[in-house]
Amino acid sequence: MSPKKVTEKSKVWSDEEKAAMRERAKEMKAEARANKNRDEGEKMIFAAIAKMPEPDRSMAKRIHEIVTKNAPELMPKTWYGMPAYADKDGKVICFFQAASKFSVRYSTFGFQPDAKIDEGNMWAASWAIIKLTSAEESKIAVLVKKAVS
Repeated sequence: MSPKKVTEKSKVWSDEEKAAMRERAKEMKAEARANKNRDEGEKMIFAAIAKMPEPDRSMAKRIHEIVTKNAPELMPKTWYGMPAYADKDGKVICFFQAASKFSVRYSTFGFQPDAKIDEGNMWAASWAIIKLTSAEESKIAVLVKKAVS
């Protein structure tokens, strides 16, 4: 008995989600080759940022500067094709997601569960960003410092 050929599009994963999974597989291979090399991680981030349209590109560059200044111990890398920053164990602590990635109206700066951003019984794990001003930059710096404290 031969397997049935699937001819219709998958109803489980969108084209964007499939592309993100393929990108993540490439990243994992690159990470293995880089062996946690900071320069290689930055090359990956800058390549991802270069592909972004404005204003995502400018925001991603500035967020990279803020994160690397305020948490130099975090390793730059990409995660699903977007800039991310991992701890010494390789766990993503924070990340930037461009609005253009999924055609939404705002970019996102978020944190993963290993970030130490807890505040009581409820806290935000990501923030929508439409524009970066000094106020947002200051808030990101405080959050990143707290995440690695």
